Amino acid sequence: MAACLRAVDDRPVLIVASVCGGCGGRVFSLEVNASAARRECRGCGSRAFLADSEEFWGEERWEDDVPGIAECPCGGERFESAVAFSLGEDGAVRWVTVDLRCEDDGFAGVYTDWKIDYRPTGRLPTLS
Repeated sequence: MAACLRAVDDRPVLIVASVCGGCGGRVFSLEVNASAARRECRGCGSRAFLADSEEFWGEERWEDDVPGIAECPCGGERFESAVAFSLGEDGAVRWVTVDLRCEDDGFAGVYTDWKIDYRPTGRLPTLS
């Protein structure tokens, strides 16, 4: 997964693979929009928000950006996931990028990313 993500503007990037806290699974279905992502483990069905997504999840926040199911160009909906946290000079998270690799055909790409404009951000990499 790490090979699929690159640093932006030469900023350091911390890459964290998604692992289910319930069963240790690494294959997920995901719902994404422009500022949030939620995964569902294909092994046990448990759900988790990525980074600060839970704070931006809900109809009152969506307006014209309702989350949709992530889908590979091949039609697959089962993915391995990694979250990249682009860090500023002070070490705080500046951007969150969600990268997925399709279990069916191996296609990998960025499915959503968003800017972080608050501090502190130290807890974000633990929420992947």
